[in-house]
Amino acid sequence: MKFGGTSVGSAARMRAACDLIAAEAAKRPVTAVVSAMSKITDLLLDTTRMAEADDQDGIDRNLALLTARHLEAAKDLIPAVELDRVNAEIAELVGEFHRIVNGMQMLGYRPVRAVDEAIAVGERLSALIIGEHMRSRGLNAEAVNAAEAIVTDAVFNNASPLMDATREKAQARLLPILHAGGIPIVTGFNGATVDGRPTTLGRGGSDFSASILAAALDATELWIWTDVDGIMTADPRLVPDAKILAEITYSEAAELAWAGAKVLHPRTIAPLVERGIPVWSKNSFAPEKPGTRIVPQLTAGNSGAKAVTSMANVALVALEPASAAVSGVHLMARSLDALDRVNVEILALSSSSYRQSFCFLVRNDEIEKSVEAIKVALSLEFAHGYVNDIAVDRNVGLLAVVGEGMRGTQGLAGRIFTAISREKVNVIAIAQGSSELTISIAVRRDGLEKAVRAVHTECQL
Repeated sequence: MKFGGTSVGSAARMRAACDLIAAEAAKRPVTAVVSAMSKITDLLLDTTRMAEADDQDGIDRNLALLTARHLEAAKDLIPAVELDRVNAEIAELVGEFHRIVNGMQMLGYRPVRAVDEAIAVGERLSALIIGEHMRSRGLNAEAVNAAEAIVTDAVFNNASPLMDATREKAQARLLPILHAGGIPIVTGFNGATVDGRPTTLGRGGSDFSASILAAALDATELWIWTDVDGIMTADPRLVPDAKILAEITYSEAAELAWAGAKVLHPRTIAPLVERGIPVWSKNSFAPEKPGTRIVPQLTAGNSGAKAVTSMANVALVALEPASAAVSGVHLMARSLDALDRVNVEILALSSSSYRQSFCFLVRNDEIEKSVEAIKVALSLEFAHGYVNDIAVDRNVGLLAVVGEGMRGTQGLAGRIFTAISREKVNVIAIAQGSSELTISIAVRRDGLEKAVRAVHTECQL
């Protein structure tokens, strides 16, 4: 069971999470993976930036807030007889974070390795309080730092697991607790290299941690507890009649997440595939709701589109050779390699034929490093005028239609584009993978919501 930040965002939510863990642990072995309390990771990152800028007042203010939130939660959840000890452990973890921040302040910059070690403190604080609360209820819970169980490569800030080493280490650390009838409360989002250097798993890291451990421990199921009822046919804020999907496939979930839906991050699915472990997306605020089950393949028929999702915080980056004599394929290859080196996620990619120009969509917060990476990679071509200036269009949105059943469905693409055109929304770029699982469409930002509603209606979702 994995609990997101809102699901452990206060003492009340932590108590509710413990209720869910305890109820299931009475039936079968459970491992829990917990995020930092809501907004705490942002607070920790903000503090590291203040350290880099030598903002002592900001550092002191954030440290006080960090301490206060966790002491307040502990006061509500921990018996008085144990509270002084737990408060001392909270102070020790905050002190560890403060030590790292002091080092950044002295250096005047934030080494990415040090940032990884610093921001993992949020999850460690959550695991400490939740573990201690469960122990106060007579349950044999134990807080475990995922650095003791998950082995990763050394790509700090966006590490990937080394599954064979993780399986060995996770089983050695966690199975003794489970075999003794205990409940491991493991930190999400973090791990460590083979030689013990702390790492974090990047965007969607806590979900990823849970799937890594599910695979390493041969779990029968993975339950992801969030603050929504399940995976929906569209964002209900844009489409009031959107419905909860009872069941979707791994591939559909990954595609929806890639295009902005509040679903598991695509990397979360990867460790589960080999063992076919099903995933439940459930609402910790309404646990009675059935949620959505994510499986390797659907048990029932699957036809047409399954869901439509959108992202507004994106930009379109376009690159074009200045002459047809320049190989656009070569430019694209080097550009994509440059983007990969700086860990930019490309949301959609489209290219033309004769001019060999191409464009791609990325998140707004990755525009600057995307452009800079390409300029560095193609510095010689830009210097000699072989390539036109990079064009960036921020007035766009991404719409994606997803469904395993779209394969071979005649006329579906035509209906989708007709529905968008009826709303007088301009289509800027189109991308579709060879699997026919997703149609990605870039439209003008001011027409994105209308396009989503039109497609949702047209596809009878």
